[in-house]
Parts: sequence; C-alpha cells; structure tokens
Amino acid sequence: MYDLIIIGSGPAGLSAAVYAKRAGLNLLVIEKGAMSGGQVLTTYEVDNYLGMPGMNGFDLGMKFREHADRMGVEFLEAEVLNVEAPAGTGGGTAAELIACDKTEDRIYHIVTEKGEYETKTVLAATGAVHAKLGVPGEEELAGMGVSYCATCDGAFFRNRTVAVVGGGDVAAEDAVFLARTSKKVYLIHRRDELRAAKILQEKVSGLPNVEILWNTVVDEILGEGRVEKIKTRNVLSGETNEMEMDGVFIAVGIHPNTELFKNLVDCDRKGYIVAGEDGATNVPGIFAAGDVRKKPLRQIVTAVADGANAISGIQEYFLQ
Repeated sequence: MYDLIIIGSGPAGLSAAVYAKRAGLNLLVIEKGAMSGGQVLTTYEVDNYLGMPGMNGFDLGMKFREHADRMGVEFLEAEVLNVEAPAGTGGGTAAELIACDKTEDRIYHIVTEKGEYETKTVLAATGAVHAKLGVPGEEELAGMGVSYCATCDGAFFRNRTVAVVGGGDVAAEDAVFLARTSKKVYLIHRRDELRAAKILQEKVSGLPNVEILWNTVVDEILGEGRVEKIKTRNVLSGETNEMEMDGVFIAVGIHPNTELFKNLVDCDRKGYIVAGEDGATNVPGIFAAGDVRKKPLRQIVTAVADGANAISGIQEYFLQ
C-alpha cells in the first residue's frame, strides 16, 4: 500500500516525487518510457528555465531524474493499463468515491502490465503530446529548427525567417508572438480561412511582417543538421514551392494523455483534466499536475510548480 502513486515522470511527476519524499510520503513513480523527463528530452536547448539558460533539454531531464534518485524515490518502468477503485473500499465510480466520507476508505488500484499496486492517492502527471505533421524531415529536425512551442523557442529565431503551420488560436497566437522578434513570419494554413478567434485573426492580418499562405500544406522540411528549407504545396492548384526557412513552428493541435482518467474525473472539452492550483480534481484522492491539467500556460516551470503544489494538496487531503 502506497500513500501516493505518480503516473508519469516528466518535470511535473519528478517535482512531485521530490516534494513527496521530503514530506515523508511512501510513494511510487510509474513511467512507461525507458527514460524520465517527458517532452523536455526532445528539446535541443532550453533557454527559459530560471538559472539554466542554454541548457540542453536532455541534460535538464536527466538532472531532474538524478534529483529524484538522490532522494531515494522508487520507480517502476511499466505501462499503466487502468486506474480503479475496487468494490468494498468506497466504490469504483466517481460518484461513489465523491460520496465516500472516509479518506482511508478510498483505495485505488493501479493496474499495470507488471502487476497491480494499491495507493491512497493518485497523481496524474501523464503530460500531453503535440500533434505532428507526419512529413519527411519533421522528426529528424525536431529541436533543430522544428518546434512545437513558440514561447519556448521563439527567442532563438530573432531576426530570422520562420513559418507557423496551423490555423487555430494557438497558430495565430504563435504568429503574433514570433512577429515581435522574427524578421518574417509565414502562417501556413491548409484552408482559405483561419479557425482562430476573430480578434486573433485581426491581429495577424495587421502585422506587416506576417504573410498568410492560404490553401497550403508543408510536404517536407529540409536541412542538414538544422532547418534550411520547407517544401510547400497548394492544395487547390497542386503547385509546389521550396522556401528558405530558419524555423518551423507546428501548431496543429495538442492532445492530453488522459485516457486513464477521462471516465473517472472531470475533463474539459479538449480533454484536459479540470484541477485547481492544488492539483485536486472533482474526485477525492485523484490529483493532476503538469501539461495534463487545464491551465493557460504549459511550460517546464509551470509543470514543476504544479508538482510541488499537488503534494501540498495531497498533504491537506490526508488531514481531512
């Protein structure tokens, strides 16, 4: 029986693990991947984490894991198949768990490919994944000019030429953000109108260094060791074009990893877990931290903060 099982070992999960260990909680971190760190592992350079400018993303992820290891955190490499509350310990449905008066009666079973584990609380730190274009060069040049986060990497493209791919709110926001420092921004959208909010469309159209390429898709990202060109295609005419480019920001969607929890706790229409600053969801004993949680900003620093706040919330939960 654990006090806490953390599912996921990105910045949020590892931060929570360190704080939980300091709080004297008996915990287990379950990670399905071979390495901890989450999305930061694929980031070439991190320039916005306080005190570590220019840190390689992989190295930063390893430092996070080393800190947890040094604290004696227990890890299990396994895929979680289900999160459930067995009959006789408060019920298995969200309604029954909410109605259960006693904290000690809410016991969760974490079912993995390597066995089952019991815990009094669960922290969802499963993160989110960016939707990919799936074109040649995207994977090879990820972190070397291909980015999924303008606020994370935009500073590296000051006075450069960049492209933003997408047509929703995030793509429009990225174009506006990048236009402040980039020499030229191309907003590439496969349709003839943006899906972004009207006010964002007006902002984009009013920027002199932003050009929208309508009815256009990116077929390939080219470069040796870094992004140098992109190959575009007009979906109506079929005309192709090669454009010199320093960076490509892909904003075609992000999907929270909430499959384990979406039928148990409240999620918003995009699938993010609805949880407060203390990480508490609508179901007692289940908490959320990091990119999986509904919030306005998803960055390494906010994930780390989420992990710390969630442990504070869990400690309060045990006092009930």
